Amino acid sequence: MIKEKKIYYRHAFEMAWPSVLESFFIAMAGLIDTYMVSSLGSFAVAAVGLTNQPKFIGFTIFFAINVAVSALVARRKGERDKYRANEALLTAFLITMICVVFITIIMVKFASPLLKFSGSNKDTHAPAMMYFRIIMGGMVFSTISMVINAAQRGSGNTQIAFTTNLVSSVVNIIFNYLLIGGNLGFPKLGIAGAAIATVLGTVVATIMSIRSLFKRDSFVQIRYMIKEKIKPGVETAISIAKLGVNLLAENLAVRVGFMTTAMMAAKLGTDAFASHNVGMSLLSLGFAFADGMQVAAVALTGSALGAGKKEEAKNYGKTCQTIGLAISIVLSIILFVFGESIFRLYFKEEHIIKMGVMISEFLMIIILLQISQIIYGGCLRAAGDVKYTLFASIISVTIIRTFATYFLVVVMDLGLKGIWLGILSDQFTRYILMSFRFRRGKWVDIKI
Repeated sequence: MIKEKKIYYRHAFEMAWPSVLESFFIAMAGLIDTYMVSSLGSFAVAAVGLTNQPKFIGFTIFFAINVAVSALVARRKGERDKYRANEALLTAFLITMICVVFITIIMVKFASPLLKFSGSNKDTHAPAMMYFRIIMGGMVFSTISMVINAAQRGSGNTQIAFTTNLVSSVVNIIFNYLLIGGNLGFPKLGIAGAAIATVLGTVVATIMSIRSLFKRDSFVQIRYMIKEKIKPGVETAISIAKLGVNLLAENLAVRVGFMTTAMMAAKLGTDAFASHNVGMSLLSLGFAFADGMQVAAVALTGSALGAGKKEEAKNYGKTCQTIGLAISIVLSIILFVFGESIFRLYFKEEHIIKMGVMISEFLMIIILLQISQIIYGGCLRAAGDVKYTLFASIISVTIIRTFATYFLVVVMDLGLKGIWLGILSDQFTRYILMSFRFRRGKWVDIKI
């Protein structure tokens, strides 16, 4: 029994470490992004933060496609069906390219009303719109890299996604330095420079992701597609749609809650919103670790289910959850010790730092719940239990988070504390719902 546990932990670590580091470096790049932009003032931090929710709404359909293709490729890997795994990637890629054209046009054209709806004011609207249009104009590169990496993760190759995103983050940080402040002879572009740096990072990631498909040992590869004359499949598209529609609805439900929270936080003023956005960046660091463990959980449980090993799938889920819990405890301790110091890196104003200390106290609890519920949710999605994860998201994020935040901020007038109490209520509810479903174990019987 002890030997079996060691095997599960070894496989989980082997699969997880590239994904965890990948997500960590992406989140760190975001924190460094915010730090570099903070040199321009709190208005710049608030302006960039305003773009987050509209940006994620634009990417929602691609997140859904990527989770679907990752789950399908993992299942086909377990079934040792290389043909259908490659067909899944090719089909998902075609769907992605069609969607990205329309979404890019819509996001760039309607940037101004979207940001006004998100809570921009006279201090933040113009810089936020400039940043948003550049980011969304270059989203084609992000989506190509995302769909290829999703398929690679599903096949068990988590290292390529780690490598591409690490290099992308480094490129982003370098060009942040060069373009935000105009260093080493480069033009001083401010917020626009930060956006251009992000796009340049995704261009590099896209090139590296495409190159990974030419490696002979890759389970999904272009040579194999050409040799077998693989074409996008109607049945595969239907499978992606069945999983994707529920995942899309779930992501949209999540975005409703997130957008509502961001809008209410924006109405508290530029300084409060700037502090809130640094808090959200720190929360994204917790998400990064959770997402990395979720990638391992999806690949391992999906492959086990494809091979018909249901108990093994459950054990991999439990193993990833245990590792995730240990990570969340360490992160909470770091926030307890260094929370105030982190906010002092971004702001000099004592009243903003005081807000940050309060946010850090909430983050210590939220991260413990967040990492666990994300890993549980990843196992359920890998198995195809997407209707339940949709239900859980609607209950926790769309309904509880939205109404709790409105009541606490508007009715009880708790300000920023009300915002973070609303976030805590959402994470607690999702933890209860996801952990309950996972422990019942019926998710292993679903066919996709």
